[in-house]
Amino acid sequence: MDDLQLFTTIRCDPELLKVQDRGFAHVGWNQNPSPFYMLDLHRDRMLKASIHWGWDAAVKTLEGEDGLQALDTFLRTNVTEVNNSPYRAKILIGRDGTLSVLKGPTGPVHLNNLFPSHLPAPSGYAARGYLEGDKIPERNFEFEILIDRQSTTKSEFTHFKTTHRPMYDGARHRVSILDATDKREVLLVNRDDGSIMEGSITTPYFWRNGRWVTPPVPAEFNVAQGSGGNNGTTRRWSLERGLAVEDVVPADSLVNGEECWISNGLRGFIHGKVKLL
Repeated sequence: MDDLQLFTTIRCDPELLKVQDRGFAHVGWNQNPSPFYMLDLHRDRMLKASIHWGWDAAVKTLEGEDGLQALDTFLRTNVTEVNNSPYRAKILIGRDGTLSVLKGPTGPVHLNNLFPSHLPAPSGYAARGYLEGDKIPERNFEFEILIDRQSTTKSEFTHFKTTHRPMYDGARHRVSILDATDKREVLLVNRDDGSIMEGSITTPYFWRNGRWVTPPVPAEFNVAQGSGGNNGTTRRWSLERGLAVEDVVPADSLVNGEECWISNGLRGFIHGKVKLL
């Protein structure tokens, strides 16, 4: 795979510059003014993948404070549209350490859905008491969450985000998700144990035993551990702040109509409902 690249897709949004003024706290990178959503976590995931693949030039491009600053400068230079409206940027890096970007406009997202204080329990469950200043995400059943009819073998290509994506493209094709604007997501199923791995472009969260859980991912790639998905930016952010915990989620435990959340580095945290076909 000489043409293999690593990538991450990031939200670039002038609204992010208002985070501090709107009273958000402990949000990480965006606590200081930046139009780039969780940029440090995007850099970390690409750096970790570069180290795994042994791409020394890519590691040199990304590592340390210099690497993070260089990535920030790269985006400011190449996504100048962010001064006026939200944009998505797909950042790619090759074996030789060269960065490139594919970009385009994206829709607005409420800041509460980018940096929620917590994820509200499903309807009908006892809700935790809200505190003054809590940032409650909009819950609107926006996405339909489907389950892939075929199972997927976990590998380094599901643990790390690369341009080798036939397993994700195939899952989306089987449920007729045509493009990124489709308000549907499909969940991949682990071939080994029938558990949920992840969404095709998101991290999923399910309500189990009075808490939100997301499929486990080992800190270091190990094909014998975890459910097989990757440690996405918003997934890492939510786990570090206690919005969810890791646990195995058998695909056959999902119930038609159950509420769930999904998240990614472009749209933050999105409310959805499972639909069994």
